[in-house]
Amino acid sequence: MNPPSVAFVLGAGLGTRLRALTAHLPKPLLPVCNQPLITRAFAHLRDAGVSRFVVNTHWQAQAYELAFPEGAWEGHPVAFSHESPEVLETAGGLRHAQGLLPAGEPVWVYNGDILSTLPLQEAWEAHKRAGNEVTLVLRSKDGPLQVSLDAPSGRIVDLGCRLQPGRPAEFLFTGIYLVEPEFLERIPVGEKLSVVPVFLDMIRQGARLGGAVVDGGDWWDLGTREQVLAVHDALALEGAPWVAASAVVDPSACLIGATAVGAGALVGAGAVLEDTVVWAGARILPGSELRRCIVTSEAVVSGVHTDADL
Repeated sequence: MNPPSVAFVLGAGLGTRLRALTAHLPKPLLPVCNQPLITRAFAHLRDAGVSRFVVNTHWQAQAYELAFPEGAWEGHPVAFSHESPEVLETAGGLRHAQGLLPAGEPVWVYNGDILSTLPLQEAWEAHKRAGNEVTLVLRSKDGPLQVSLDAPSGRIVDLGCRLQPGRPAEFLFTGIYLVEPEFLERIPVGEKLSVVPVFLDMIRQGARLGGAVVDGGDWWDLGTREQVLAVHDALALEGAPWVAASAVVDPSACLIGATAVGAGALVGAGAVLEDTVVWAGARILPGSELRRCIVTSEAVVSGVHTDADL
């Protein structure tokens, strides 16, 4: 059996922990090293065999249309499943998008607010081998441990210590998982619902909810501004500072560390930017000093700022 050719990428969240930034863009479109975060998810999934993407939208939905005006990314179709008047959460959003997913085939589900380089082939092989209905990709590091796994069977036995409070959680749920078509039938149509209660019901019923521990590669959650900056720090070897071709940076300006300057942005004479992310179209006036700042699109910034969203 070939790996899934379609992925459902969750893009409808409100991004409340990053409100100063997500007031301008949905979180999966926040720039990371001058690329929308979601395109790194697309690239990761493409390398795992995915050729078509479905993204659910709600908050700032029009931003996705602007980011992908031709309904494609690097030649791969991108379809949008809009949720209105309210966001349907992870399970509800997946069921709402069912008509855009391939009938009778497994799909990848991928949180749109993570950045990952995990070797997904390992999870796909574990999923096939076990004959699971759902396989969650897990890690034993990199964040809060919420999942309890029965190692001999490969079955998940608890999430968040809800069913077995005395049993320690050992694994992080990465927000990446494989689902077979029958899983969608467990989700009520039109209901706002997280996947967590659906998974807990599967555990109670003894259904085939498995876990694949993948500790190779890297994984980051981008839920806070500190995590956004930390990812830039971690990726600095890719070629920091990152300066878009259409950005204009005065020769006397100084870009230090993990700094990114987006398309059409202007950085004035004598400005100092250290570990700072400047979105497309922003203007940094001459003499400004910014350290560990995030400057949103079209903002005009002057003066001295540290650890600020501008």
